[in-house]
Parts: sequence; structure tokens; C-alpha cells
Amino acid sequence: MANIHPHIEAMLNRYDLKKDDPFEVLREILQEIVLYALSDADFFKYAVFYGGTALRILYNLPRYSEDLDFSLIEPDDEFDLSRYEKNILAHLNNYGFEAIIETKIKEHSAVQSAFVKGNTVKHLIAINTPEDIVNKYPSTKQLKIKFEVDTNPPVDFKEEEKLHLVPMPFQIRTMSISSLYAGKMHAVLCRGWQSRPKGRDWYDLVWYVKNGYELDMTHLQARLKQSCKAFEDSIGNISEKKVLELLNKRIEELDIKMAKDDVSRFIYDQRELELWSKEFFKAIASMIKFNVFTIKYEK
Repeated sequence: MANIHPHIEAMLNRYDLKKDDPFEVLREILQEIVLYALSDADFFKYAVFYGGTALRILYNLPRYSEDLDFSLIEPDDEFDLSRYEKNILAHLNNYGFEAIIETKIKEHSAVQSAFVKGNTVKHLIAINTPEDIVNKYPSTKQLKIKFEVDTNPPVDFKEEEKLHLVPMPFQIRTMSISSLYAGKMHAVLCRGWQSRPKGRDWYDLVWYVKNGYELDMTHLQARLKQSCKAFEDSIGNISEKKVLELLNKRIEELDIKMAKDDVSRFIYDQRELELWSKEFFKAIASMIKFNVFTIKYEK
């Protein structure tokens, strides 16, 4: 058996590898190590954590998540994500995980991307996964964690610091839950589907409504103004009514089966999806709480 670092052993105790997906468990542990490494390198002086994985790790969203998404607090054309690679790899290695980082260059994009990659089987063995589970994975299967930093962030988001206790206590700077909600609504309204809807967006929308959170309309305005084709010709105010009209239009266009297929492998109980239909999401839309009723948009 592998000699597991006690911090990793404590993290594993949160799961049951006979019930929880070992691949997702492993990815989540590595995500938390990456966050710790970034905090240790003072990354959160300049950036905030947001997106589905922020909901999962900081707010107990009941589904697994793939990517680590960050936004700079202030625009910075000179920001260099690669400066954090050495620290990330050192922390992963300290906890017994061998990995590499590949940077993805996007021309004419404000988003910087990188991938942490490692061998799935080696990492499963490193956490003493039972042999019968390890044998289900091809020896060449890679585990990837994509992380992205928006260097030209939308403005007017609220932020806060959250204490995270694993692998060791550290602080994460994140958007407030209402601003995270606005980011998710922007994704639901504006994300290009290309015939493949992201069911995780819709699952998260249901979670926000179920928990009674209010949507930060000020931040939603900034996001719509910066990047949403549906509003590129809008002049004047974008009302709550206008947002809901577009949301209901997106619901009419939604392929429910494909949305279910996208999210199903990330959740614990498939019964959560049984009621999914266009009528269900229209009912969810009617329950959304906005913390500002009209927002001004200037073209």
C-alpha cells in the first residue's frame, strides 16, 4: 500500500470510494491542492475564484465539477499565469502526486488557460484505491484539471474571503454568492451551445433557486454588457422582465435529454433529474429572486 500523506488521508475520509466516483474524488482532491498552492503563492491578492467548482468546494453544491475558474480583480494585460506553475507542481508532489502543466495560448483572448495533467491509475494507487476499482481504468487514462483566468474581468461583482480547511487551512478570495449567481445566469442566457447544452448550468440554476439566493443584477448587467450577443443591440434599461423573456426563450430551445446527459455523471442521485422538462424550468424561472429590478445598459 502507498504511504499516504496524513492530509490526503483526512480528505479521503470525506468520501466512500465504493459509492463515490473515485475519478471525481481524485480530481476534487487535486483541485483543492491546486487552490492551496495558489493561495500560498499569493494568487488571491489579484484574483477571485468563481464558477461551478467554487460552488462545489465553498458552498457544498451537490455535484462534482471539472474546471477551476478565476477572474482578476482588476484588468491586467501583463498577467502571467505561468508564474504559478512551479508552486502548483511542488505542492502536488509534496502530497504524492506527479503531474505536468500545459499552458494553452489563446490569441485575441483575455482568458489565460492551463491544464494540470497526471496519470489516473498512478494517482488512484497513490490514494490506496481498491485494486478492483483501479483495474476499471485504462493505464493511459489522464486526469486533467483545467484552470482559467479572465484577465479582463466584468466589473461590479461583490467579493468575500472564505476559509477552507483542506489540505491545510487557507483563505480563498471568491465572488459573493449573489455575484456567482449572476455569473451562472450569464452562462445560461449567453453560452453558445452548438447543439450540446451544458446541463450543469441548468442544474446549478435550480440549486440557486432552491436555496433562495438573490441574483446580483448589477453584476449581471456588467456581464451582459461585456459579452452577450442577445443584448448587443439593446439600448436603455434591461428589466427583470427582459431577462426572464430571454431565459424562457432559452428554455424553449433546450434539449432536455442532452442536458440530462451532460450533468448525470456529476451528480449522486439521478432522481434529481426526473422532473426535468421545459415546464419544470419555466416554473424555476418564475421563482428567481432579483436584488435589483431594473439595470441600466448603455451600448
